[in-house]
Amino acid sequence: MSKKTRNIIIAVAVLLVLVAGALLLWQHFKPAPQIGAKSIVLAVVHKDGSSKDFRIQTDAESLRGALEQESLIAGSESEYGLFVETVDGETADMGAEEWWCFTKGGEMLATGVDDTMIADGEHYEASFTVGW
Repeated sequence: MSKKTRNIIIAVAVLLVLVAGALLLWQHFKPAPQIGAKSIVLAVVHKDGSSKDFRIQTDAESLRGALEQESLIAGSESEYGLFVETVDGETADMGAEEWWCFTKGGEMLATGVDDTMIADGEHYEASFTVGW
């Protein structure tokens, strides 16, 4: 075996160990769902700038479950989960670069509504946004 081949094999092995380690860390530290009753708030900011707060009592574990329970969201399924197109009856037009931005405490969510686990007392925002 040549030195170059051996170095490539070592590099691939190190990369696999790093990826496995990252996956284990993510699995260990990912937010766990809170079981049982909880109360959250969703502030919806519409295209015209008006806003409305929804106080939601739910047993759902995910943001999607809580919002669908109240019939606040609708959209299309994708390989990544629900792509939210409608919030509180207002539908964003993708052709006009319109979309719903979900935030928690003013910071954009790193996960979709399917994978955002909720806890009692949390505050979320859904803002009608124009432009990519």
